[in-house]
Amino acid sequence: MTTATGEPDGAQSIDLRFLTRDVSAEEAAAVTAVIVAAVDEEQASPPPPARSDWVHPRNALRPPIEVGPGRWTSSLR
Repeated sequence: MTTATGEPDGAQSIDLRFLTRDVSAEEAAAVTAVIVAAVDEEQASPPPPARSDWVHPRNALRPPIEVGPGRWTSSLR
């Protein structure tokens, strides 16, 4: 099925400019297909998993280590 502009449904508008001179139509089509496929694959990949609350520093069992004079000796008490 195509849209009113004549593009197929789901088609993306892409603005590519080739800096290399004398690029044939076949080469331009191949490069465009690879770039569009890579972009589609990246957009289709699931987002990275969210950080679990189990590993969040606020849930630490021990208080954070305090740096300063005499802090190491007082941490053993």
